[in-house]
Amino acid sequence: MMNYQDLQIDWLKCFVAVVNAGSLSNAAPEVNRSQSAVSMQLKKLEAALGCQLLVRGPREHQLTAEGLTLLGYARQILDLHAETQAVFHGEALTGKIRLGVPDDYAQQYMTPVLKRFAPRHGAIDIELFCEQSTALIPRVESGDLDLALISRDTSKRGTLLFHEPLVWVGSPQFDVWKRDPLPIAVYENSSLAKRSAINSLALQGRRYKVIYNSPSLAGQIAAVESGLAIAVLTQCSVPNHLEILGSEHQLGPLEPMEVAVYRSNASQDSPAVDSLHTLLIKTLRS
Repeated sequence: MMNYQDLQIDWLKCFVAVVNAGSLSNAAPEVNRSQSAVSMQLKKLEAALGCQLLVRGPREHQLTAEGLTLLGYARQILDLHAETQAVFHGEALTGKIRLGVPDDYAQQYMTPVLKRFAPRHGAIDIELFCEQSTALIPRVESGDLDLALISRDTSKRGTLLFHEPLVWVGSPQFDVWKRDPLPIAVYENSSLAKRSAINSLALQGRRYKVIYNSPSLAGQIAAVESGLAIAVLTQCSVPNHLEILGSEHQLGPLEPMEVAVYRSNASQDSPAVDSLHTLLIKTLRS
């Protein structure tokens, strides 16, 4: 019978911290250890599992296949560990969080976070508002919202989580992309997706006409499904029955969205908002 070494919580904390932070030096303050101590904890974890978990990349540490497998388990173990400690030693958080998210990020990114948050903090009420980032940003700035998941318009806005690709989308039933001028469906004038689409077409010298304006994801999808136009959507929001278009359709590349969590100054003293803000970063940061 094989004798396996038990995995220590501190080893897993250091491992997840390095993955979240990207490097040993950035992870060390997160776990209140020196860089050398974090390195030692990782070596002990790798020795216990008998495999390499991380390799140093050109700018940050990269997960091996085994490391990727462990990451999911490690996060579940640490979440359950924290939840158990909170039950016996922590004070139950109360209050209300006003949370904003664009339609296209709600199901893919916000739902998994809320599924983890709600069972731990049943005494916290969450008000969820689904609007475009251009509407959410001023609401956070004014204090009308506490937190929002946004496509940021400037590199200093909020905490960067990941880059979300933008893609051209059409219906496989219609060859709309062959038309000249190209009919496109767009969001409102201030939309980053609209700006990216028009810039891409301008670089190609391709003629276009805006034939459909809608601030909602459902409206964009309806325009594409009906064969009125093609649209630019975040990759996470493209329905399976629509087709992602590219260079083979004479359509150029699009700049990805910088997805960030944006917090209001008015919420800085709220432990409830602290908790959700931290979970969003830990769960969604690449």
